[in-house]
Amino acid sequence: MNGDDKNRDKNPKKKWVPPGGAPGQQKPSRSMALWVMVIILFFLAFLLFNSTKEREWPIDYSQFIAEIDNGNIASVEIKGIEVRGKLLNPITIPTGGDGTTISSFKTILPAEDPQLAERIWQGNPDAKIEAKYPGSSVWVKALATALPLIALLVLWVILMRNMQGGGNKAFSFGKSKAKMADNNMPRITFDDVAGVDEAKGELQEVIEFLKDPKKFQKLGGRIPKGVILLGPPGTGKTLLARAVAGEAGVPFFSMSGSDFVEMFVGVGASRVRDLFDKGKKHAPCILFIDELDAVGRHRGAGLGGGHDEREQTLNQLLVEMDGFVTNEGVILLAATNRPDVLDPALLRPGRFDRRVIVDMPDIRGRLGILKVHTRNIPMADDVDLDILARGTPGMSGADLANLVNEAALLAARRDKEQVFMDEFEESKDKVFLGPERKSRVFKEDTRRMTAYHEAGHAVVGSYLENADPLHKVTIISRGSAGGLTSFLTDDDNYYYQSKEYLLDMITMALGGRVAEELVIGRIGSGAYGDIKTSSGIARKMVMQWGMSSKLGPISFGQKEEQIFLGREISTHKDYSEETAQEIDAEVKTIIMGCYDKARSVLTEHEKELHAVATSLLERETLDGEDVKILLSGGTLPPVIKKPEEKKAEPAPPAEPEVIADNEATETEAATEEPPVVDNTDDTVETEPAPTDLFSDVDPDETTPGEKKDDV
Repeated sequence: MNGDDKNRDKNPKKKWVPPGGAPGQQKPSRSMALWVMVIILFFLAFLLFNSTKEREWPIDYSQFIAEIDNGNIASVEIKGIEVRGKLLNPITIPTGGDGTTISSFKTILPAEDPQLAERIWQGNPDAKIEAKYPGSSVWVKALATALPLIALLVLWVILMRNMQGGGNKAFSFGKSKAKMADNNMPRITFDDVAGVDEAKGELQEVIEFLKDPKKFQKLGGRIPKGVILLGPPGTGKTLLARAVAGEAGVPFFSMSGSDFVEMFVGVGASRVRDLFDKGKKHAPCILFIDELDAVGRHRGAGLGGGHDEREQTLNQLLVEMDGFVTNEGVILLAATNRPDVLDPALLRPGRFDRRVIVDMPDIRGRLGILKVHTRNIPMADDVDLDILARGTPGMSGADLANLVNEAALLAARRDKEQVFMDEFEESKDKVFLGPERKSRVFKEDTRRMTAYHEAGHAVVGSYLENADPLHKVTIISRGSAGGLTSFLTDDDNYYYQSKEYLLDMITMALGGRVAEELVIGRIGSGAYGDIKTSSGIARKMVMQWGMSSKLGPISFGQKEEQIFLGREISTHKDYSEETAQEIDAEVKTIIMGCYDKARSVLTEHEKELHAVATSLLERETLDGEDVKILLSGGTLPPVIKKPEEKKAEPAPPAEPEVIADNEATETEAATEEPPVVDNTDDTVETEPAPTDLFSDVDPDETTPGEKKDDV
C-alpha cells in the first residue's frame, strides 16, 4: 500500500485522486511560461527596433528659433505643438560635462504657430516639412505594427497546443467526445425509473457483476461485453443509462452515435479507438453510445450506394468489441429505437450479449411512472392516478412526464395552490389532440351536429358488449378535432385484440356518422378520421390478421423495407386481381355490417341519443357517470352558474311639486325604462344561446332525418 492509499484510508471523506491526476484532468503544462517568454521576446524586439533609430534630444524653444534663423533646419515633423526634426550641422547642447553633440531634436511650441513653416523656409528653402494629426503615440503605432505578428503568434501557440494535446493529431479530430459522468451531474437511480421492471433487473445484474465479479466468476461466468437497449422513442432508454451511471460505482463514459462521423475520412474509426483506449485505462468501466443506429447501420445496403466513412467506423467498432485483442472489463451499453436497421454482425453474441427490450408501459407501469413524476407536485384529494393510468394506453414515459408537467403549468396559470383532476384531464386532452381552440366560434347548427356526432359514439359504445368503458365525451374543439369521445382501454384489449373487440371498435367509430344521418338528415366531413380508422382496422383484419371467414387465415401483401432509409417503401402485391377484388369485398362487408349495427343501436335508443346530445350542448363535457345517468333515464343536476350582479342607475330625485297619479306613473315608467333596456342587452350578450333545443319536441313523433327547428 503506497502513501496515497494510506491517506485515503485515514480520511475517507477526502476525494481520492489517482497518481497522475484525476481522470480527464491534464497535468500542469508550461503554457504560461511559454506565453511569458513570447511577451518578453516581443518587447525585446520592439526595444531593439527603437534602438536602431537615432536618438532625438530635447531642446528649448529659444534654441529652436535660433536654429531656424541660422538656416540650420534640414527637416521637421510638426504634430500639433510637438516638433521633431534634424539639423544640417550638428550643434552642442549643455548636458553636463563638455556637452553633447546632436543632429536630431524635439521641442514643444508654446502655441500652434501658422507662420512656422514660412520662417523655416526663409532660413533654408530646401528644408523638408511634414505635418501630422496629433493624438497617435509611439505605442499605438507600435501596437498597430505588431498586431499581425501577435495574431500569428497566438495562432501558432493554439496549433501547437492542439497538436500536442491530441496525440499529434491536428485539432484533436481523432479524439473521442465521450464525457465522463462525475459528481456534479444530477444523480439518477433506479428508483427514478418506473414501468420497465424487466429492463431494470437486467441492468442491475450488470452493475452487480461490476461491483462483485468474483461472485459470478467462481461459477465460470464472464462479464457481458455489450448490452443494447431496444424500444420505441420515449420509453426511457437513455434514462435507464443515466440510472446505470448513477448506481454503477465505476467510471461511466457517454457519447452519441453521431459524434463518430465527421467530414474527414478516418475520424470516426480514430474516435472509436480512442474511446476504447479510455475504457481500458479506467477498467472496469461502462461506455454508453446513444442512438447507435447513426453509426451501426447495415453495411453495403441502401439507395444510392453505401457510406464508406460510416462503414469504416462500424468496422472499427466491431473489431474493438470482439476482435483479435479483447477489452476485458469494458462494457458497451448502447440504445436505439431502430434495431431493424442495425448490422447483424453488431448484434451477435460476443458483441452485444444482452438485448434488453424497453417496451411501452402497461397500466401498472404507467401508474408507477405517474407516481414518479408527481412526487414533487402538490395534488388535490380528487386526483386519481389509477384513472389516469387507465385512460392513457399507448403513452410512453416521456408522454406521461409531459402530461404531468402540462397539468402543473395549467394549475399555475389558474392561480391554484394544488393540481386537481380537472387539470390532469385537460392536459391529457392537450397531449392527445392539442390545446383548446377557444378562438374558434361555431354556428349553433355546427355545434348541434358535433353534439349528435359525439353522442352517437358514446351511445353506441355504451351498448356494445365488447367495447371499452366510456370515460368522457366533449364537444370542445381541440386541434383539428371538433369533439372527443374517449374510452378507458384495458391493456388486454390494447395488446391483444379479438375479432369481436375489433368489430365493436369499428361499430363505435361509425356511430357518429350514423347519428348525423338519423337526426340531422345530412352528413358532413367530420367523420373523416372515423372512416379512415375503421377502414384501416377492417383491411388489417382481412389482409394481416386472417379474420376473414371467406379468405381464411392468410396474410396478403409483403412489406418491402430499404435498410438505409429504415422505413417501408412499398408493399409487394403477392396476390392476384381476383383476390384483390375479394379483399375489397370482404372489407366492405365488414364496414357495412358494422354500420348497420350502429344504425340499429341508435334507432333503438334514439331517446337516449337526444338526451346525451342535449346535455352536451348545455354542458359541453360529460364524463362516463353522467352518460350512465342519462342512458338509465335519469336527469343531471342543473348547471350552477354564478349570477351576474347588475347595478341599476339610481332614479333622479323627485321634484317637490305635486303631480297627478297618471303623470307620476308615466314619469316612473320613463325613469325605470333605461335600466331595464340595458339589463336586457347585457343578458343577450353574456348568456349562451338556448341549449334545451328539443324540450318541446317529442323524439318519437319526429321522423329520423327531418330537420328540427330550434326554438
